Amino acid sequence: MKKIYRLISILLATSLMMIGCDPADKFNNPEKTEIGSVPALFTSMLNNARMRTEYWNVRTVLITHQAIYTQTVTLVNSSSLYKQNDSYLGQYWRDFYTAEYGGAMGMYRQMQRVANDLPSDQQAENEIFFQAGKVVMYDFGSQLVDMFGDIPFSEAGSLSLTAQNVPAKFDDQQELYKMFIEDLDKVATYFSTAATTASFTRQDIMLAGSVKKWQKYANSIRLRLLIHISNVEEGYAKQEIMNMLNNPAKYPLIDGDNNGNYDPKSVDVLNVPLTTYTSNLYDALNEGYASLAPDFMVNNLMVPTEDVRLPVMFDKNGQDQYVAAPITATSESLADYKKVTANWDSVSIWQNNKLPGIRITASEINLIKAEAYERWGSSADAKTAYETAVKQSVSFYFYLNSINLDGDKETKPSDQEINDFISTRIAYQGTRDQKLELIGTQKWLHLGFLQGLECWTELRRTKYPTLLPFPSEGKENGFETPPTRLLYPSLERNTNPNYSTVQSKDTRTTKIFWDVN
Repeated sequence: MKKIYRLISILLATSLMMIGCDPADKFNNPEKTEIGSVPALFTSMLNNARMRTEYWNVRTVLITHQAIYTQTVTLVNSSSLYKQNDSYLGQYWRDFYTAEYGGAMGMYRQMQRVANDLPSDQQAENEIFFQAGKVVMYDFGSQLVDMFGDIPFSEAGSLSLTAQNVPAKFDDQQELYKMFIEDLDKVATYFSTAATTASFTRQDIMLAGSVKKWQKYANSIRLRLLIHISNVEEGYAKQEIMNMLNNPAKYPLIDGDNNGNYDPKSVDVLNVPLTTYTSNLYDALNEGYASLAPDFMVNNLMVPTEDVRLPVMFDKNGQDQYVAAPITATSESLADYKKVTANWDSVSIWQNNKLPGIRITASEINLIKAEAYERWGSSADAKTAYETAVKQSVSFYFYLNSINLDGDKETKPSDQEINDFISTRIAYQGTRDQKLELIGTQKWLHLGFLQGLECWTELRRTKYPTLLPFPSEGKENGFETPPTRLLYPSLERNTNPNYSTVQSKDTRTTKIFWDVN
């Protein structure tokens, strides 16, 4: 297996940081280099491979773990189906904490180290980079909590900060969530009055220096974390969420202005590939059977409802049909099924070298709104948010289809066709629980394997949708079903003496604190 992309050292990463307008310029013109500066380190944080939808991250983490647990790829039964790959997850863990690989925590600590040696006026000039860096660090840090539970955070990154490697304590996961939520509110407030700078605009290869969009990004991650904890701290989550939704001027979100026909490129938080990037997800999906359309998604959900996203999410089989191999297919028979089943769409997804890294989209935000309104507000408002979210999901997948420079593009259905699909075939109706199931199902479908970490989190939190039963052949080894959390990688277990404080909780059946349904 190959790793197409990685940052091999912090010196190399920072020496490549450029100030051109085009992202590729920032990595290819030596005359525009800022070596070891706070702005350069911030750009390196955004260029981390885990921020992008590329082979290594998709193949080794999302498809090998979360996509299997959520049935968003075709499963191949074996005794190790639900057994995590310690090496791959150790690399993911490393890629958060170390500056050498552009990790969010490692880069933030490196930024702090550099800033400590600067005069006060330059420290003030760099404040905007630290505020944006917090959003990225909390985004990734919260997902690490969602995967493992308690994690080192407050004391982590000492090597990058002080050049001394001090073992970090494991912080309580619930307390970390509260800290993320409270600090994101402060960060969003900062960006509500901040003015961008020429340096920030040049170095921000993700949001082009838009302080308004960074404010929305901070608020949107905060909203996501609040809905995560809403089943275990409902009173607090309800108050904070409804306060945000009732004050859109104070708490702007990545919601596309609630317009179904929105522009994902200008609204969503997407990390576009560098112009020098020429690869795609072909190898990531073609190694094994991940390229095949998953059973529940296609056969049980999208085909029966004649989902208008089918043409941009999947390629038909040779008989011009959308059909997936049954989840019960054996590994031997899947080779034959590969010839007659639908596949993930080649233009939109698996052969699209313009596919962005997806941090958060308008559809996800409106699905969070729909859940909040249904639980604590007006069901009519929930219906509006649900329908808007599905329309935005349609816009999003047709956008992915449109940005590929190769292949035949699909024509987006008319507003009337989309409205008919939503109002008749996935209509927002039924009991409160049935409506919440509709919301959860559409979120699962929208996130899919491309946002596999959040998809797994939401599946565990809501238990929607009810997936097909699929016990693995690892029954005798305790791996019959997917885990409720991941085990700490041996990389951390063997090097951090503070592991002893969490060792008793380090089982695959221990639940993350928000998992109470």
